[in-house]
Amino acid sequence: MTGAAVHFVAPGHVELREVAVREPADGELLVKAQFSGISGGTEMLAYRGELDAEAALDETLDALQGTFAYPFTYGYSVVGRVERSHGSVSEGARVFAFHPHQDLFVVGEHDVIPLDAEDPRRATLLPLVETALQVCLDAGPRLGEAVAVIGLGCVGALIGALLVRAGARVVGSEPRQSRRRAAARLGVEAVAPDELAARLGEVTEGRAVPLLIEASGRPEALAAALPLLAHEGTALVCSWYGTKPVPLPLGADFHRRRLVIRSSQVSTIPAELTARWDRPRRREAARALLSELPLEPLATHEFPFERASDAYAAVAGDAPDLIHAALRYSA
Repeated sequence: MTGAAVHFVAPGHVELREVAVREPADGELLVKAQFSGISGGTEMLAYRGELDAEAALDETLDALQGTFAYPFTYGYSVVGRVERSHGSVSEGARVFAFHPHQDLFVVGEHDVIPLDAEDPRRATLLPLVETALQVCLDAGPRLGEAVAVIGLGCVGALIGALLVRAGARVVGSEPRQSRRRAAARLGVEAVAPDELAARLGEVTEGRAVPLLIEASGRPEALAAALPLLAHEGTALVCSWYGTKPVPLPLGADFHRRRLVIRSSQVSTIPAELTARWDRPRRREAARALLSELPLEPLATHEFPFERASDAYAAVAGDAPDLIHAALRYSA
C-alpha cells in the first residue's frame, strides 16, 4: 500500500510525498486520517528551521524517530478511522494517534486513544489540552491566587481556562484581539499587553503576582514579564524558543527579589508528581477535558490535506483570526 505524508524539506517549505504503508502486524491498526492538527509552537519552529538539526524529533513517541535534519516528517495529532484491525480496537472506530501528518498509516493499538463520538476536528486539540494540563500541574495549587498568562494562543488560553477551573484569578495578555475574544469565551480575563501591568496591580491590590506563565513563544515576552512578579515569584516557561536567543534582565532586581525561572514540558512527569501522576493518568484526564471544555473558539481554520503548504504558510504568517489550524483529509 501507499499513502501520502507531509515532509518538511527546507525552512518554510513542506510538500506531500508518497510513502509506503505496510500491512499491520498483530496488535497494530491501519488508520485512515480524517483530520490532523498543526502545532503553533514546536511545529512552527520545525517549519521555520529554528530547531537544532541534531535534536531528536521526540524520544517518547514511536512514530517520531529521527532528528530535525531535513527532510523529515513531523506532527503529533491525527484523528482517523480504523480501516483494518489486528488488535482489540474495532474496525470503524474513531481514534486519536500521536503521528505525523499522513493520510494512511499503521500504529500500535496501545498507541491510540479511543474517541467514541467525539468530533474529529475538536479532537485534534487533545495534545494541546494535555500540554496545558501539565503546565497547570507544574504550577501547583493556585486557589485564590492571581496568575498572569503571557500569550493566549491555544496553549495559553487552555492554561488560563484550567487555572480558572482550579480557583485562580487569571489575567491573560495577548496583542491579537481575536485571541483575547476566544480566551474570554473560555472564561479567561484577557487584556492587551500594554494594559497587563495596571490590571494586575488592580487584581492584586499592588502586591504583584506570585506566578506568571510564558506561553507566547517570544523570548522578548519573558524578559518584559519578569517585573510583574512578586518577591520570590516564579516565571513558568512552557514556550520552546528553539535556536532563538533569549536575553534576560538578570541583574540586581532579579537577584535581590529571588525570582525563579522554571521550564514546563509535556514529554515527562516531574519527579515530585510521580507518586500521584503518570502519563496514562494524565492522558486520561486530558481526554476527559477534551469533552468538557468549550474548544470551538480555538478550532478556527481547516485546510485540505492537499493544501498543506498553504496551511503552514498561514500559521507561520499569523493569518487574521487564526488560532488553531487543521488539515482535512478526503473521506
